[in-house]
Amino acid sequence: MNRREFARLGWATVIGTGAGKLRPAFAESLVLRHVPGLLQQPMIATSEPKATGCAADFILRIAPMMVELAPQVVISTIGYGDKVPGPLLRVREGQRVTVEVVNDTDIPEYVHWHGLLVPSEVDGAEEEGTPPVPAHGRRRYQFVAKPAGSRWYHSHTAAMLDLHRGSYTGQFGFIMVDSANDPGRYDQEVFLALREWQYFLSRMDQDEMAADRNDPMPEKPATADLRPNGLEVSAPLYSINDKILGAGDPLRVQPGQRVLMHLLNASAAQIHRVALPGHKFQVIALDGNPVPAPQLVDVIEIAPGERVDAIVEMNNPGVWILGELRDVARQSGMGIVVEYANQQQRARWTPPPKSRWDYAIFGTTAPHPAPDQTIDMVFEKVPGGPNGINHWLVNGKEYPHEREFLFRQGGRYRLVFHNRTDDSHPLHMHRHLFELVELNGKPTAGIKKDTVIVPAFGRAAVDLVADQPGLTLFHCHIQQHMDFGFMALFRYA
Repeated sequence: MNRREFARLGWATVIGTGAGKLRPAFAESLVLRHVPGLLQQPMIATSEPKATGCAADFILRIAPMMVELAPQVVISTIGYGDKVPGPLLRVREGQRVTVEVVNDTDIPEYVHWHGLLVPSEVDGAEEEGTPPVPAHGRRRYQFVAKPAGSRWYHSHTAAMLDLHRGSYTGQFGFIMVDSANDPGRYDQEVFLALREWQYFLSRMDQDEMAADRNDPMPEKPATADLRPNGLEVSAPLYSINDKILGAGDPLRVQPGQRVLMHLLNASAAQIHRVALPGHKFQVIALDGNPVPAPQLVDVIEIAPGERVDAIVEMNNPGVWILGELRDVARQSGMGIVVEYANQQQRARWTPPPKSRWDYAIFGTTAPHPAPDQTIDMVFEKVPGGPNGINHWLVNGKEYPHEREFLFRQGGRYRLVFHNRTDDSHPLHMHRHLFELVELNGKPTAGIKKDTVIVPAFGRAAVDLVADQPGLTLFHCHIQQHMDFGFMALFRYA
């Protein structure tokens, strides 16, 4: 049985055992309509009310909750403030922020402020020395909100074989750090988080999009590793925010509007590719950082941890599906209906033109100053290790690495990522931004990120200035990879 057949069988089981009255509205062959009073709006740009008094600017409560992905399709998870995504935290750049986190669960938790330049003691990572939020306790996180742009917060708790912890739960939310320089040239702003639910272990490939045979693979070994792959993390249910395709309110637009979409991949496991038929995305920022050369694209590829900000000009009236390219993912929930005013018709999906996602088109060809030091990082997979789980090596060993990776404050470093595995990896550096220098031999400049996809058997180089003293965690943003060895800790000398 392949992954596609399994997903469809899983949905048939769900419908047959508890959702008999649920019309499978996520199938594109059906008319998708709003049921007044039943469904919820997409996440629009309204911030969470601040905490009262002088205790904190915001309060986040970690607690068990139920998520109604569709009528009679309800799952149990852990989230922030009884919302998925959690409350939108909207702040000004340079604002000193206090967030009070209340943990109503039985295990200690960590909240990571992804993409923010914060001290290691509040970054929300155990490896960096951040204290946990104790079980049935509370902790304050205090930091200056910088830099401006789309950031997010999420659990940074190890999950290992427990697929009900860490990023497998609903513990994630958006942070929007507003800049005084934002011209605001848009009519509507929405926040869209891509997610899977009900994770399980299997030997099915977690990413059905096969690599392009024309892709350069500079790190592919001459001799293939014939060992059988270990267990991977898969999921049968998908959503954008907290609703599967067709179960939530559509994104309602007017002809001629410019809609700013903040896309976040809040997945624990999968890279996603999304399109909006009949429209193009003008990508203006990657990981919250403005790109030097905004470009129009048909498809956005976005990995766990990444954010893409794009303007969509609503110039093709109708009812459309913004969704995943893979049929199995879209038909299992990953999509949202985009409905123009006064349109009462079937929601349409048509495959977009074939295209390749290429970071370099958003950059320039400016030269890079020579780094003070180049650090090579080689990534390898040990297929099917203990418990049948793949394990991951950085420079020949699993985490931890004893003082192997050192920065000197103010130094300029070039990190070269050698991916000698058959998986694509979204690589994340805490507390720092880096600039893309090269991807599979193609140079670029000016693109600032905190997470980058290094494709299977690929190579990437990034430049980083060591300007955030303290312990700094580096890891693959796929939870299973991180838990089973794919981490390294940088120290400042």
